[in-house]
Amino acid sequence: MKIGGFQKVSLIDYPGRISAVVFTQGCNFRCPFCHNPELVDPERFEGLSPEAEILTFLEKRKGRLDAVVITGGEPTLQPELTPFIIHLKAMGYRIKLDTNGALPDVLEEMLGRKLVDYVAMDIKAPLQRYSEVTKTKTDGQRILKSISLIMGSGVDYEFRTTAVKSLLAPEDLEEIGRLVPGAKRFVLQKFVPTKTLDRSYIHESSYSDGELKAIVEKLAAIVEKATHR
Repeated sequence: MKIGGFQKVSLIDYPGRISAVVFTQGCNFRCPFCHNPELVDPERFEGLSPEAEILTFLEKRKGRLDAVVITGGEPTLQPELTPFIIHLKAMGYRIKLDTNGALPDVLEEMLGRKLVDYVAMDIKAPLQRYSEVTKTKTDGQRILKSISLIMGSGVDYEFRTTAVKSLLAPEDLEEIGRLVPGAKRFVLQKFVPTKTLDRSYIHESSYSDGELKAIVEKLAAIVEKATHR
């Protein structure tokens, strides 16, 4: 797999679990506010982390770590994702997959084979604005299929949206919530302009905590649990 980074321990990436985090290199979206540009923009790619060394490390940490989070970039682009996860499951790790949901066929295989224990899907925009926000041609039906697969899978999951004030009005964020009615968990992520794919977004303003709280209160009528961070 093309692994662009590795975090040996995290207490926050997998709710309630101590995890390691694998960052895959490459993405099919070009969201200007992306906070991992070195995993998205080929001109900013850095050297790859050796997969064998990561697997050796994780083998030695069995019993100390509970889980491995696979994020990106977009992990479902990786042809070697399935054998990589199978290897980790054989070690006894729980797997959390972060995805943009653009490749539902891959997601369907992962869920069907019970290879993931937690899925976090980023929903970028209301369906009709997906291509505008992601800066790529996006098939909204694929996004809807991924949402349906996740909600019907029986695994733990969350949906999340980065609340970029200049791109997504409060009404947009409520409309995103209506794409996942009854979802177990919907998270609004505060946009923090520290590192972005489009460098002009460094100067963007963010929603205040109070503004996010007000939006979350409206989302709470649509989903089972809404929160912000």
